[in-house]
Amino acid sequence: MLSQQYYVVRSQVSGDYLVARPSADASRAFLLLFTSDHEALSYINAHNSGQSSHCRVESIATTALKATLSRWQLVGVGIVEDPLVPQIQFFQVETGSPLG
Repeated sequence: MLSQQYYVVRSQVSGDYLVARPSADASRAFLLLFTSDHEALSYINAHNSGQSSHCRVESIATTALKATLSRWQLVGVGIVEDPLVPQIQFFQVETGSPLG
């Protein structure tokens, strides 16, 4: 069985992943996932152009997501459906169900 690949944005300076905090609770961070590398690059260029040289795009297999979320103490993932708007579908680890 093949695992699906997603793409993440990571800081070349700190090593931190690009995350979203959709609520006022700053401790609830979601790892942003992109379905292709060019969508991740589009997101960086549209929303963080001044820092684009400090970011890199990496692939991540779905089989590695749970360990990554645990290691970085993230509560779930946000799958970016449109990098320019952006439209993001959030999922919590515990339930696997969409938020909002």
